[in-house]
Amino acid sequence: MQRREFITLLGGAAATRPFAARAQQPTMPVVGFIHILSPENVPHFVPAFHRGLKEAGFVEGQNIAVEYRWAHGQYDRMPELAADLVSRQVAVIAALGGEPSPQIVEKATRTIPIVFASNGDPVSEGLVASLNRPGGNATGVTIFGTAAVAKRMQLLQEVAPKATVIGFLMNPTNPNGNSEMKAAQTAASSLGKELLVLRASSEGEIDAAFATMAQQRGGALLGATDTFLFGRRAKIVSLAAHYRIPAIYYLPEFAEAGGLMAYGNRITEAYRQVGIYVGRILKGEKPADLPVVQATAYEFVINLKTAKALGLTIPPGVISFADAVIE
Repeated sequence: MQRREFITLLGGAAATRPFAARAQQPTMPVVGFIHILSPENVPHFVPAFHRGLKEAGFVEGQNIAVEYRWAHGQYDRMPELAADLVSRQVAVIAALGGEPSPQIVEKATRTIPIVFASNGDPVSEGLVASLNRPGGNATGVTIFGTAAVAKRMQLLQEVAPKATVIGFLMNPTNPNGNSEMKAAQTAASSLGKELLVLRASSEGEIDAAFATMAQQRGGALLGATDTFLFGRRAKIVSLAAHYRIPAIYYLPEFAEAGGLMAYGNRITEAYRQVGIYVGRILKGEKPADLPVVQATAYEFVINLKTAKALGLTIPPGVISFADAVIE
């Protein structure tokens, strides 16, 4: 063999070696992440999801890739976003933001594993066969919104005892809205209160709901568990302040935005658990065998600055019960 031919063959072998090495490397799994809101609305939730992934041994950009799809509050975009993730054949889909995210993703695929964060009862909603043995391609975390309603009503009673009419602000399009409303009616009746149901699924309807509260002399407000309302929390809190209505909500972000009180599950823990389950599925476990986790950790936040603006004196027992006080 002539020297020139030998150098050419050697160079060709060197050039092809990196390609062969890359071809032998395992493909990085891709996780789909779909959320009803926008990333600015849930700044604490994505890091919690990442913490869960890390606990399961996965770090985005190192041994896992994540495809994010945000609906920015436009519910009608969810089916299109879910279909896009399915078409990309991602390994797992995290369906987040509460209802109807899990339902929409489950309609899009019955084969790709789904890990959800649900605001209601996933069994009655048809997401899983049972909490202990989901049985299908979906599992996740559930936050029973109805479980905390009675406690919210009690806290309102302690802070605004003279309020005889309690407004219940809900989104009528939420699949769990009616069950939580019934729980609110039961709690109100037990305290001798009248419940004024206020339905809002648009900006204009939120304005109308507060105008109705003022007309009917609603003395206090209980906010329902709902992603749409969460995404409009700045507006809701502002209207409550304008009409001088004491209110309690389901997530601390409402109190941080200026709302009077918030009592509910620690949502960051739910997102961490979703991350853990995604990691376990990537390691080979099946959603059918992973029990749905029922969120049990609650937190109570009270905003004393807002209480002062409303002319309210918060009982010491309520303050001592709080996990966080905003002054």
